[in-house]
Amino acid sequence: MKLDPKQYNKMVRRAAPRSPVLKDCLWAFFVGGTICLLGEGLRNLYLIWYDQELAGTLTSISLIFLAAVCTMLGWYQKLGAKAGAGSLVPITGFANSVVSPAVEFKAEGWVTGVGARIFAIAGPVIAFGTLASWVWGFLYWAMNKG
Repeated sequence: MKLDPKQYNKMVRRAAPRSPVLKDCLWAFFVGGTICLLGEGLRNLYLIWYDQELAGTLTSISLIFLAAVCTMLGWYQKLGAKAGAGSLVPITGFANSVVSPAVEFKAEGWVTGVGARIFAIAGPVIAFGTLASWVWGFLYWAMNKG
């Protein structure tokens, strides 16, 4: 039996389970918002003792540390499975992407496992992000030179 693409897509839509889009979006929104709220709470706490710049730095460090610990304990993966994109708030999502491969390959040893694999996911982001910043920086400089 040969099906044209339209018939096939119709059959797939009927057979596939319905995705609870609204529920998923709400979960992502509230989890992402809660992570941001935690960051804002930490920043306000640090502002009691430190100036604005240091409070921001300490907030970033705290969020990275908390995300790394939650990843090592397996909690961040569970949160990501439930919240989806809501757990990808840039700073905590990036920390998770660095720590996850290290945890996964720990059994292979510190050098060949953790050391070699720690930037497996984040490495390309760092490399191409750095390259893009150089390109855009050069273009900005060239356009403003004259």
